[in-house]
Amino acid sequence: MSSKPPVIFFSVGEPSGDLHGANLIRQLRQQCPDLQAVGYGGPKMAEAGCHLHADLTALAVMWFARALVNIHKFWALMRRADRYFRDHHPDAVVLIDYPGFNWWIARRAKAHGIPVFYYCPPQIWAWARWRVKKMRRLVDHILCSLPFEEPWFRRHGCNATFVGHPFFDEVRRHAYDETFIAEHRRPLVAILPGSRTQEVTNNLSTFLKAAAIIHRRVPNARFAIASFKPHQADIARRMVSSSVVPSAGQDKSGTANATNETHLPIEVCIAKTPELMRLADCAMSVSGSVSLELLYHTTPTVILYRISRFAFFVQKFFRKVKYITLVNLLATGGLDDQNSEVKDQPVPPFSTTSVPFPEYLTCEDKSADIAAHVIDWLTNPASRQARIETLTALKNQVAHGGASRRAAEYILTVLASRPSPPSPHHLAKQPLADR
Repeated sequence: MSSKPPVIFFSVGEPSGDLHGANLIRQLRQQCPDLQAVGYGGPKMAEAGCHLHADLTALAVMWFARALVNIHKFWALMRRADRYFRDHHPDAVVLIDYPGFNWWIARRAKAHGIPVFYYCPPQIWAWARWRVKKMRRLVDHILCSLPFEEPWFRRHGCNATFVGHPFFDEVRRHAYDETFIAEHRRPLVAILPGSRTQEVTNNLSTFLKAAAIIHRRVPNARFAIASFKPHQADIARRMVSSSVVPSAGQDKSGTANATNETHLPIEVCIAKTPELMRLADCAMSVSGSVSLELLYHTTPTVILYRISRFAFFVQKFFRKVKYITLVNLLATGGLDDQNSEVKDQPVPPFSTTSVPFPEYLTCEDKSADIAAHVIDWLTNPASRQARIETLTALKNQVAHGGASRRAAEYILTVLASRPSPPSPHHLAKQPLADR
């Protein structure tokens, strides 16, 4: 690497990736103070010193149809990155999750001879194993966040190194709002409907139905929804305001008149997710990296990921893992190269549940099943304590910090061993046809 300050281009499109990118940038600049970070990311990366060309997290979308609607925006961002690679030739490109668009960025970087690092790679081992060929062709260095990923990628011919999961760095350094925690009384059930608006709209109604069932069985239970953004909190409040439960004055049939209904005792909280995880007796959550944070707090949790009937039908042809929750994959030893048919986790008796977090990837209403797990944890102290002990044992095995530091050390070591790149005006202009 030349004596000039290194320049690293980032491409990050998820809110969680924005957090991991920010922590990585801080570590990179701590080890190399003159380093310049540029590219696509979110507000947390900007706070860490990244010069953002665009806030890509504003386009966090799921499923093909929604991505197609925004295709012109992604196309424009790809062309802008291509021009930057041609004119400025950064020392490296770092991608974080966000497959689809990041494949485009990787192609353009490779076309310009820029090394590509994939930090927290997409979980292609779970949903799209054929994409490993693309990973092998377009990515020079894979920095794995889960221990079973490195051997899997290496078996498929990729250059992979396990550095750890950056979520554990974040939870270790988080400063909690102790006043907020002290003001909330228990028993408390945290509801974590996701960081994407689509996740909130798909899953929160089921969680609210489960909360109504729980409230009837455990009347003193309180509920708190963790909202990532203000507009998601507004959605949650509207849904809560229309959720009612029968009061104690219902008739023998269990049917209540409007005058005998009451609103659920649910608070909507913005940017208090870590506090709620630490405070809660148990939780209901969507699947995602948030499960690792719940593991860190040893919070008994039931996982839901509700999708359409069509999506549920389609995913059966692509999913190659038995569990969708990262904590459950870690607990069961990782990956099986054979496709495993996935079944919903069993309902009571709970002793038959073989994973730390009961999970439901479904297109059906599983509110009663979800509520049954939470009611058991709230009413059976021995059951809840046993679950906490299971989570504590797994946490001690896998929840180690240092991923951001190790990733930064790896990137800088690789760049230091590379010869100086040619000046941009000596580079041939590359066509955009390579897509």
